Amino acid sequence: MESSGSSALERLTFNNTALKRLPVDVSAEPGSRTVPGASFSRVGSLHPLLRPTIVALSQPSFSLLGLTAQEVLDDPLAPEYLSGSRLLAGSEPAAHCYCGHQFGLFAGQLGDGAVMYLGEVESDTQGHWEIQVKGAGVTPYSRDGDGRKVLRSSVREFLCSEAMFALGIPTTRAASLVTSDLHIGRDPLNNGERILERCSIVMRLAPSFIRFGSFEIFLGRDEFSGLQGPSAGRHDNRAQLLDYVIESFYPHIQQAHNNRRERNLSFFREVMMRTAKLVAQWQCVGFCHGVLNTDNMSILGLTLDYGPFGFMDRFDPDFVCNASDKRRRYSYQAQPSVCRWNLARLAEALGSELRAADAGAVLDDFMPTYEAFYLCGMRKKLGLVRKEEAEDREVVSDLLRVMHNTGADFTNTFRLLSRVPWPEGEDDERATVGPVVDLILKQCASIEELKVANKPTMEDRELAMILSMAHTNPVMFGMVADRPDVAQQLELMGRLKELLETDQEELKEKQRGDWIRWTCRYRRRLAREFDGTSDLHLVKKERLRVMKSSNPRVVLRNYIAQNAIQAADKGDFSEVNRILKVLEDPYTDPEPLCQQDGTCDETEKLFADGYDAKPPAWAQKICIT
Repeated sequence: MESSGSSALERLTFNNTALKRLPVDVSAEPGSRTVPGASFSRVGSLHPLLRPTIVALSQPSFSLLGLTAQEVLDDPLAPEYLSGSRLLAGSEPAAHCYCGHQFGLFAGQLGDGAVMYLGEVESDTQGHWEIQVKGAGVTPYSRDGDGRKVLRSSVREFLCSEAMFALGIPTTRAASLVTSDLHIGRDPLNNGERILERCSIVMRLAPSFIRFGSFEIFLGRDEFSGLQGPSAGRHDNRAQLLDYVIESFYPHIQQAHNNRRERNLSFFREVMMRTAKLVAQWQCVGFCHGVLNTDNMSILGLTLDYGPFGFMDRFDPDFVCNASDKRRRYSYQAQPSVCRWNLARLAEALGSELRAADAGAVLDDFMPTYEAFYLCGMRKKLGLVRKEEAEDREVVSDLLRVMHNTGADFTNTFRLLSRVPWPEGEDDERATVGPVVDLILKQCASIEELKVANKPTMEDRELAMILSMAHTNPVMFGMVADRPDVAQQLELMGRLKELLETDQEELKEKQRGDWIRWTCRYRRRLAREFDGTSDLHLVKKERLRVMKSSNPRVVLRNYIAQNAIQAADKGDFSEVNRILKVLEDPYTDPEPLCQQDGTCDETEKLFADGYDAKPPAWAQKICIT
């Protein structure tokens, strides 16, 4: 249906640059198909939802389009526009063609199977924004899918997109969440039992959704999978796409270089830098992407596609948020190396546009670049803002080791560290840090939880065979034990054995000692921030300001998202909107909850007072203000 009349959304002016600059498939052939020689395919017919309803809006996102949320709500046709059920004048529905390496293997053509590009809008004050609707129906890339998204996944993407933006992490944006009376069958537990779920749509915004996989459509036949990109060998189209990306989104690089090879190398280096910075920011807030395939890597260095994702509760370097990632390829600690691997696949896809040796040199710089960004972020989280010392790396690694061994909550621990008192004269260090350590210990794991966390994940038979080898063939055992996966399992066994020989009281005493030792070391490092010449009051104030603005009091934990989804399933979207409001201001301390006598009860300040839905049992004692 075409638009008619006048509304706030109809004021949007589309320019749709990508469709003008890149090859577009205009075939009207129905169903999914291979699309050669094109970066986009026209989507000829709409798939309207049954009674679409707006249930949540992001004011910060709509401001990027020069609109207010209230203007959108006042538009009677807005639910149809925001769901892709009705077209705005100037929008041109299309779907983007891309390939990808999924879990390390080339998967051939993928593309926007459930996403519809509507067009691009130029705002007078906010720049250039591509508008998409996710879940709008079948495209040429839907394969066997129906092109729809359900409520639970849409709620998670809507909330996390805006939460990441509020955390200061580059991301695609989510402007609206629309639900409907249309239901589709899904198997959420992967147990063969399909249930009917409500179709929902998220409107997404970004300067561009072009990704590493957008360039992989030009790859030749892969020796492992036997697949090739749909535009294999079309070097003219590859050059066209590369020119469009650099000229549109990296204009400073285009203007700085007359030589094409030098321009392309500069572009690749900046993509590397943005990617390294992005993953460092993820690591600093405990975010795990879950499906870090090349088709989910933004060419602009944005967090892209919120499928399985998770913020760590207890710190665990092996944390995996995707139940289907059995080999733990996309664990928290693996994310930096995976991003480097994905950049290498991008370099391969660019082919002759880059010299292999030049691309290799850029890739060699990735880990040092990432580590520099990461250490910079961690210094801020610890309030170490005036000096950079070689010891800082070890201070951070020791902190993470203690957090892991004690099962400390990642987000809350860093927030609590701002309470560590500044070192003053000859005070009794252990007594001074005791109150903060006690607060940290309140949200550390119990002995039973640690036993579960340290249970080896390798099959019992395989583990027994390796242990038997230690007695029957020590040489072979030594070789096997050096494998990272086996070494990890043996380390888990060692920790579990120690826990089995310890009781809860002994454990707590050991945990307290470990935390006091690290906190005293941290205070000694803090003391060196003051050089004796600055105003000490200002130094202390700066430390707290930086820590409070670098350590969020709230992140989108899984149980929080699940609370919103469960309420939404019953038709109550107030929880989605309440959580959104809290997530939009993740760093500011709320007013404390106080008793009638004027005293503040630490145990009542759940979730920084900003969110009071019931958390897991272990989290019920936490104060994170």
